[in-house]
Amino acid sequence: MPRTIIHADLDAFYASVEQLDRPELKGKPVVVGGSAEGRGVVAAASYEARAFGVRSAMPMSRALRLCPQAVRLSPRFDRYGEVSRQVMAIFHAVTPLVEPLSLDEAFLDVTAQVSTYRGPRDLARYLKIEVKSKTALTVSAGVGSNKTVAKIASDMGKPDGLVVVAPGQEAAFLAPLPVRALWGIGPKTGSALNAAGFRTVADIAGAELSSLGSLLGSRAQMLQEMARGIDERPVEVEQERKSVGAETTFARDLPDGPELRAELGRIAKSVAQRLVASQVRARTVVLKLRYENFRTITRQTSRDEATDDEEEIRTCALGLLDAVVGDGDRFRLLGIHGTNLVEEQGQLGLWQQQ
Repeated sequence: MPRTIIHADLDAFYASVEQLDRPELKGKPVVVGGSAEGRGVVAAASYEARAFGVRSAMPMSRALRLCPQAVRLSPRFDRYGEVSRQVMAIFHAVTPLVEPLSLDEAFLDVTAQVSTYRGPRDLARYLKIEVKSKTALTVSAGVGSNKTVAKIASDMGKPDGLVVVAPGQEAAFLAPLPVRALWGIGPKTGSALNAAGFRTVADIAGAELSSLGSLLGSRAQMLQEMARGIDERPVEVEQERKSVGAETTFARDLPDGPELRAELGRIAKSVAQRLVASQVRARTVVLKLRYENFRTITRQTSRDEATDDEEEIRTCALGLLDAVVGDGDRFRLLGIHGTNLVEEQGQLGLWQQQ
């Protein structure tokens, strides 16, 4: 019997949570991310903002030029983590085989549950209704016999979509799509493939493996199998999150002094809030510094007792900063991360992540 995999993806998650918490923003363009005055980028954009060409990872300054009427909000990761845990709990109530990829998306292996819900489409529809009724958010779902097909199907149906690919139809479903639809093919590789005459997934599926090898290297066979609708990767539930952190790229390079140290304190507070929201503590505090010449270093210190205390995290990070900063140093980025995470009942599973 073929597997049944669902890829569930919350629509415009950060922006949708902001519109949920502030009803006056419903129907308005909302962008979540850093300040336009600095080097801030868009972390999420509502569909109203996307209509103007605003996209995630776009410089905020450009996003606000495209959509001057957009409401810009700073991220609230503690709140997003809270909502994410609600959604993941809904998924876990259906199947224990849940593999989150981020706060707003996850794979579910529901092979054993489909008969109870009268088939894959009804099961996916049930999940969508549950998320909507319990969180007021919409989720797009893709259903297929493997991860590749399910992920691409959910992307095709957004927003609030439900796309089901029947067993045996995987290759036909993928064939007309551009090569960039496949996981692992980014802009650079996609351009190289196009230049070599590979424009659709069908082109990759039907190619001689040797001709793909020069372009895709060791990934050629795996990507060709994906292009043919073959993907045996299991839904993995035992992964653990490695760290909780926050970092800031400054609007201008900062020397050591009150402003830099105030930023360190603000970041330490953010990390502490995220640890608390995730119900974990960190045994190790890591400081990340990027100099004006883009050289990047990390320094870390470990404690006997794990912590989620803002002042303790700030003190650790300050000690690390004092140990490396020199006269004339200027920094463009500062970050703090907590690692070696623990919770009251042991290690943190990925599904509980920030």
